Amino acid sequence: MRESFPDALSALTRARAVMRDLADWSTAPWPRLEPVSTAEQYAYAIRSFGTARMVVDREPRIFPFLAELERREAITFDAEQPRSWLTANLRFSPDLADLWPLPEGVLLSLDTTPPFGTPESEAEDDATEDELDRMVSVLGPLSLDVSWDCGWRGLSETKDCGLRLGLNTVRAAQTSEQSLGDFGVWIRLGARVAWTPEGQTWLCDSGLPLGEPQAGG
Repeated sequence: MRESFPDALSALTRARAVMRDLADWSTAPWPRLEPVSTAEQYAYAIRSFGTARMVVDREPRIFPFLAELERREAITFDAEQPRSWLTANLRFSPDLADLWPLPEGVLLSLDTTPPFGTPESEAEDDATEDELDRMVSVLGPLSLDVSWDCGWRGLSETKDCGLRLGLNTVRAAQTSEQSLGDFGVWIRLGARVAWTPEGQTWLCDSGLPLGEPQAGG
């Protein structure tokens, strides 16, 4: 079940209100910043941030692109490298815009750049609500996906229940597809009750917009 909102702040406010009004408990938010994958996001990142994290497939076809970044003194490779890909820090500057679009197999992310994270951040790290506020305040056209586990009040089974906040993304059944300017809140009842009469009654009583319950996720 999903609601749409005109901006990131209103979606975040709605997500918190849903948990406050309908959940007995909720965990800390778990934010995941999607890769910088559109020209608008790239231009915004260059204006607003200093560095980004780059992960590159270790394939010969990408080596000329990396060599050009080295020639422009824009990239610093990690001292220790995985066997199947390369990792590096990319220094943003306006003269890199002509390299867009990035080659297939090159992933550019700001998830270790403040306020979205630090060089010591791990993908599994939670955030505080204050940290999440700072992320949303500088989101721009970037895509952020946030999850909370929740115990919905009035359900006999709360396993796999929760709430998901998608900022600048459209979530399909199993994937996230970028759609700038689309902000949504997704409610997850849990696989054991989502399609049951209990789950349907809970949705009706919740006052939330009715929609297809997300069974299992």
